[in-house]
Amino acid sequence: MTDSSQPGLFDPSDADASLTLGLYAEQAYLDYAVSVVRGRALPDVGDGQKPVQRRILYAMQAMGLQSGAKPVKSARVVGDVLGKYHPHGDQAAYDALVRMAQQFSLRYPLIDGQGNFGSRDGDNAAAMRYTEARLTPFARLLLDELDEGTVDFIPNYDGSHQEPSMLPARLPVMLLNGASGIAVGMATEIPAHNLREVAQACVALIKNPALPDPDLYEMIPGPDFAGGGQIITAAAEIAQIYQTGRGSLKARARWQFEELARGQWQLVVHELPPGASCQKVLEEIEDLTNPKVKAGKKALTTEQQQTKAQMLALLDAVRDESGKDAAVRLVFEPKTSKIDREEFVTTLLALTSMETSVPINLVCIGTDHRPRQKGLRDVLLEWIGFRTSTVLRRTRYRFDKITDRIHVLEGRMLVYLNVDEVIQTIRESDEPRPALMTRFKLSERQADDILDMRLRQLARLEGIKIEQELAEKREEQQKLQELIEQPAALKKLVVKEIEADSKLYGDERRTLIQVAERAVKEVRVLDEPVTVIVSQKGWLRSRQGHGHDASQFNFKAGDGPYGVFECRSTDTLIALGDNGRAYSVAVSGLPSARGDGAPVTSMIDLEPGSHVEHMIAAAPDTKWLLSTKQGFGFSTKLSDMTSRQRAGKQFVTLEENDRLLRPVPLFPQATQVAFLTTRGKLLVIALEEVKSLSSGGRGTILMGIDAPDTLAQTVPVSKAGLRVTGIYRTKQVEDILSGALLEIYVSKRARKGRLLDVRSKEPVLSPVL
Repeated sequence: MTDSSQPGLFDPSDADASLTLGLYAEQAYLDYAVSVVRGRALPDVGDGQKPVQRRILYAMQAMGLQSGAKPVKSARVVGDVLGKYHPHGDQAAYDALVRMAQQFSLRYPLIDGQGNFGSRDGDNAAAMRYTEARLTPFARLLLDELDEGTVDFIPNYDGSHQEPSMLPARLPVMLLNGASGIAVGMATEIPAHNLREVAQACVALIKNPALPDPDLYEMIPGPDFAGGGQIITAAAEIAQIYQTGRGSLKARARWQFEELARGQWQLVVHELPPGASCQKVLEEIEDLTNPKVKAGKKALTTEQQQTKAQMLALLDAVRDESGKDAAVRLVFEPKTSKIDREEFVTTLLALTSMETSVPINLVCIGTDHRPRQKGLRDVLLEWIGFRTSTVLRRTRYRFDKITDRIHVLEGRMLVYLNVDEVIQTIRESDEPRPALMTRFKLSERQADDILDMRLRQLARLEGIKIEQELAEKREEQQKLQELIEQPAALKKLVVKEIEADSKLYGDERRTLIQVAERAVKEVRVLDEPVTVIVSQKGWLRSRQGHGHDASQFNFKAGDGPYGVFECRSTDTLIALGDNGRAYSVAVSGLPSARGDGAPVTSMIDLEPGSHVEHMIAAAPDTKWLLSTKQGFGFSTKLSDMTSRQRAGKQFVTLEENDRLLRPVPLFPQATQVAFLTTRGKLLVIALEEVKSLSSGGRGTILMGIDAPDTLAQTVPVSKAGLRVTGIYRTKQVEDILSGALLEIYVSKRARKGRLLDVRSKEPVLSPVL
């Protein structure tokens, strides 16, 4: 909560204070944000629990619902939690309880649930009046030391009960079970990890806090999901994610091929990645094989049709055989046994959630009670500090208890040795307690204990027991004293306990970590020559073969030709927007030239307010020159402009009021590049001076231009020279600039050039091939 004593904040005790609506809203929202962060959404690094989870566990222990006890109705647990500790909705508390009991949600469940607690297919749990719950043996790691002075207790919401502010976790449960939550302005996504690996890393860090990162990440190579699966991200990327505490892993399902009679086979998926379920995969396959027309469209898109044909050609049937014997068993039957198995699996992975991204965001509340994103090392070191402090508090608590017991036993031993005198003092005194304290120099605690003793405890056998217990307690007191005074001994005890818990509760890793390439959807396209026809208004179509007469192509009224590109069906068309973004369209997906085609805007996702400036279609390895009206530019390959995203990628950086010129292909014979401005200045530079940028950018200054002049034409030049065409006295004329005539205009990059001296007006440049 906020502190009203801070400067600038409203103090309700100040009668003269005034509070504006804006300041009040700011304070109220801040209070709400802090409440959500600390009170609901984020786990604590110490015990790994959110407040509602902590309260459920504490309430169940108070109800005696240990692992060996008879389970009770979940409604009874929820009622106890709401009435005593958590004044919120009953469904929120029950949902938390259900998740803590789901074996597919938590790597190490904390609650043993009986009844229907839901499924990974998204089925809801039965109502709380039907299900029953008790704690699992694993929950002892959080609760066993609760009554040994290990943590602070705080009043509940109405002050009628006490609840622990933290649970004395013996292992870093936050990493073991993971957590997920959304707060105000922050969120957390912590994956589950293997207990043995985390325990080993904790032990190593206790022994050597400066343990090198490679050694740490070798002990914890990656998450260990409750449902298994396979992590395909490289170790170096996982290490980077663990260092920063934020990133994304790639995970996929695990499968096997089952051989059937007569050479037939089927693919059986037995483990799925986090977030995937059998029901979800079946729904995805149904959408792929029986797609619906998208909103705003009149028919299926080309991509939908291609995917449908691809799936129907590969997949014959799919069924879910999951049950008691197998938590996950998805069976895929191929169309024929001759289908390539690798292609079959890759297609399914690429088109369904059987391969997915797993976000990681290690945000939690630290030991300083502040929410922050932490790296893996920070989380482990903070928990080790918490655990060391907890063990020290437990040791001091036990030391105080044993010291008190020794004090009592010493008093009893004195009584045993002077029993007759003690009895006489009690019989003859009106106030036996002060009399005993004075006569035998006893403390008030010892005197009260002696007066509460029974006579049979003064028998000889009891005296022997007192001596034995006293010796044992003094020996134990000495050991505890060593732990308190010697940090090395305390660390040794912490390590010993972690190793013991690891041996008792640890299990084998479920998730395989094996690097693999991401599955990519591949649509086989017949490699054949095609001609791409682009109109001025951005309509696209393609026609088989090369050598067509461009004058025979028809266009809509008010439209005309922009360009005709002879390429292959496997090539890509690049659309360049006025914002400098490059969009990719597969040539194989273009409509036939029999109709008017389709607008490029239906094949890409343009940014609002932008439009397509230019388009080119060619082989991936062809080189192109991109230039702007202000004289900037660079060369690049068409493959560098390609993007898998419909939204394209930012490729050309444009200055304010600058525009792209039409891209120019750099043919192999080109040795120079010519630039012509709107005012007729010509500059020819060597092609080597044009910078090549594979990742795009602004480029360099190709030609120095003084406003309001702008660059108008860019043309590659071979040794054969430069062709200049135009109108001279109403006739079409042509001049060839080569040799000495061309050398006049040759200079260095970024120069301003000189006026073009030719007879034609409005000249147009083109290369001589």
